[in-house]
Amino acid sequence: MTGRGTGVAVAETVADLRKLVADLPGPVVLVPTMGALHEGHRTLVRHARTLGGSVVVSVFVNPTQFGPGEDFDRYPRTWDADLAALAEEGADVVFHPGVGDVYPDGALGVTVHPGPLGDVLEGAVRPGHFAGVLTVVATLFGLVRPDVAVFGEKDYQQLTLIRAMARELALGVQVVGAPTVREDDGMALSSRNRFLTPDQRATAAALSAALRAGAAAGREGPDAVLAAAHAVLAEEPSLVLDYLELTDPDLGPAPTVGPARLLVAARAGSTRLIDNTPLALEAAR
Repeated sequence: MTGRGTGVAVAETVADLRKLVADLPGPVVLVPTMGALHEGHRTLVRHARTLGGSVVVSVFVNPTQFGPGEDFDRYPRTWDADLAALAEEGADVVFHPGVGDVYPDGALGVTVHPGPLGDVLEGAVRPGHFAGVLTVVATLFGLVRPDVAVFGEKDYQQLTLIRAMARELALGVQVVGAPTVREDDGMALSSRNRFLTPDQRATAAALSAALRAGAAAGREGPDAVLAAAHAVLAEEPSLVLDYLELTDPDLGPAPTVGPARLLVAARAGSTRLIDNTPLALEAAR
């Protein structure tokens, strides 16, 4: 149950996981991932370590959150590199289950329904996506029994829904969000960035630039935020925009003043990217 040459404990079955977690000093902090780890994932593990106790990281590419025609088969799988990275970051246990461990034979197909928030933004573009996400996260919570779970703010709608699930279903897990990790030009780190050609990578930087422009316009009110962001995106017509939305911090209707969130999703070539930023709205002058 130790990763070869790494020194980190690896559980590839539920039985192994239970044995390893039973011996961990609490609190137990879970960092769920789908692998293909980058600096953003490493930062989540470091953040988890600051919370005290023990860190469990799951590496599982979840098939139920990919819709028809999406990139499940194309999604990168880099297990050896992932394990080495997690050993370097000091993870205590890595849970690397097979599909049959998470969705065993004989399962009746019970899922977690995300409610109305699962049908907007990402949910509108990817029907069924959040039912898959919440179901696998709830399953991981049940298998690991963590006290705390850490997720990145880059997937902000996902984070919001997982927080709601943990709260409303009384799962007993504190859900913590960690800030988005960005490259030097501001682009959010993502496992999908590796699919971009150099030209697409340069074009995709407009997403974070649009968010910065929108946030800077917050002092002029909501309309100015969206106008400033759209103006930046219009300079890159090869980006295919799925949405650009201004909301409150809980993804409800945007306020006229106060804290808000600006979210964007677009395609650069065949690669779909998402990003978001917090901002403060002031009354338009």
